[in-house]
Amino acid sequence: MAAGGSTPRLGPRLGWYGDDFTGATDTLAALAQAGQRALLFLDRPDAARLESVGPLDAVGIAGASRTLAPAAMAAELEPAGRFFAELGVRVMHYKCCSTFDSAPRIGSIGAAVRTLRPFFANPFVPVVGGQPNIGRYCLFGTLFAAAGAGGAVHRIDRHPTMRVHPVTPMTEADLRLHLAAQGLEGMAALPYTDYDGDPAATLDRLLESAPPAVLLDIGRPADLAVAGRLIWSHAQRAPLLAVGPSSVAQALTAHWNTEQVASSPDDTPLARTDGPVFVMAGSLSPVTRRQIEAAGSYVRLQADAARLCGDPAYAESLLTEVAVHLRDGRHTLVWTAPADAATADTGRAGDVAAATAAFVASVLRAMPLRRVGIAGGDTSSLAVRALGCWGLSYRTALSPGVTVSRTHGDDPATDGLELMLKGGQMGPDDLFERLLG
Repeated sequence: MAAGGSTPRLGPRLGWYGDDFTGATDTLAALAQAGQRALLFLDRPDAARLESVGPLDAVGIAGASRTLAPAAMAAELEPAGRFFAELGVRVMHYKCCSTFDSAPRIGSIGAAVRTLRPFFANPFVPVVGGQPNIGRYCLFGTLFAAAGAGGAVHRIDRHPTMRVHPVTPMTEADLRLHLAAQGLEGMAALPYTDYDGDPAATLDRLLESAPPAVLLDIGRPADLAVAGRLIWSHAQRAPLLAVGPSSVAQALTAHWNTEQVASSPDDTPLARTDGPVFVMAGSLSPVTRRQIEAAGSYVRLQADAARLCGDPAYAESLLTEVAVHLRDGRHTLVWTAPADAATADTGRAGDVAAATAAFVASVLRAMPLRRVGIAGGDTSSLAVRALGCWGLSYRTALSPGVTVSRTHGDDPATDGLELMLKGGQMGPDDLFERLLG
C-alpha cells in the first residue's frame, strides 16, 4: 500500500530544502516517522537517480543557505525552486531553523521567499512558527524556545544561547517584525486562538489583503493538524511555498494521517554496536558541552581548532592517536570547542568547520566504521559531502531533533553508515551514550 492511502501517486507531493544539514535530517525523520517514503539528497538528483530509488512521497535537498548572503542564496535556491516545481510537488517546504535565527545579510528567510515564490503560484505563503516536540512555541506571533532538552522556556530574544548567537543573534521575538526586517513587510498572522472556530474563513479574509506571508501559530501539538489542513487545502488549488521548521512536515502529516492510512515506518532502535563509534563535536553550544562531559564511555580528545585548520602535521598526529583508540575498540570523541566558548574566534568558524569535516573523512579512510556521530550544523554538511555520499534515508531518532540516518553512496566504504547528525541545541545530556545503542 502506498503511504498515505491505497492508490499509488505519480510523484512526491512534498519537497523540502533544508537551510542546513542537521535541520534537513530532522524533517526527514518527521516524514519517515509518519509513514512517508522520504529521501534526502545532497544535491538535486537527476532523473536516473530518482528512478533508481523508487517511489517517494517526499524528496529533500540538504543545503546550506542559512550561512549565505542574499545574492548567494538566490544562486543556490533558484535551481532548487525550479527542480521542485518541475517535479510537481504540491508543497515546497523551505526548512529553516526552529529558532528562526537569520538576518537581512545572512541566511535571510525573506531572501529565500523572494527567490522561491515565483516557482509556486499560490498567493498563500504559510510560515509555521513553533515545533512543540523540540520545545519551540509560537503564540500570537511571538517565538519561545527551551534551553536544551527539557530546559526552561525563554522568549527567543531572552534565550541564553540564541540572543547571543555569534552570527545571527535573535534580538526580536515577534516573528512578524523579525521577518519584516528581511523584506516580508506586512505579514499577516493567524493566532492559535482562532483554530477552534473557522480558521479557513479567517485565513481567506487575511489573504484578501495579499500579504507576503501568513504566520501560523503552533503552541500545542493539536495545532499541527489545523495548520496542515489549511496548508494542504490551499495546495490543492495551486502549488505553494511553505516556510518553517520541521513542523511544516509534521503539520501536513498530522492532517494526512487523520484522513488516510499511513504505512508503518522502519523505526527500530539502534542495537548495541559491536565496533567502536566515532564522534566529532564541532559545536560551541553549552548543550553539546554537557553532552561531551556526560560521554563517559568514550575516550575524549580536545583538538586545537586553530592548529587543525592550518597545521597538517598536527592533524596527522591527531588522526594517528584517534586511529589507535578505534583500532583498540575504544569509542572515541574529538571536540574542537574551546574551554571557554565565549572566547571562540567566530570569524574562523567556517575554516574550523571545513577542517573538522575533512578530519572526519580522514578518520573513515583510516579506519572502517559503521556508526558515526557529528555535532555541529556546518561540520555535518561538509563532512557528509567529504564522505562522497549522495543521499540519506531515515534510520531512527535518538531524541526529538536528533536523527540517525543511513548513508547512500557509490563508495562501499561510506555506503550504509549509521550517521547521527545534530545541531548544537539538540538532544539530552546522555545523547552520545545513546548513540552506542
